Amino acid sequence: MELQEQLTQINKAIAAIETGCQEYTINGRRFVRPDLAKLYSERAAIQSQITAEQNNGFGQNTFVARFDRR
Repeated sequence: MELQEQLTQINKAIAAIETGCQEYTINGRRFVRPDLAKLYSERAAIQSQITAEQNNGFGQNTFVARFDRR
């Protein structure tokens, strides 16, 4: 699965939880979605990976310094 697809699924899961659908039952089977903290963390990691791919390997928290020799 591509990173953008993963990000879309995580955003859908976050939206579902935020609208009150953390757990539900279908035909007697109980389903529970992960907690928001884990989803937020995973979303940040995927967004960082996407940014790194778009910037030739440099992520959101990458800084470049140039030092002149004098």
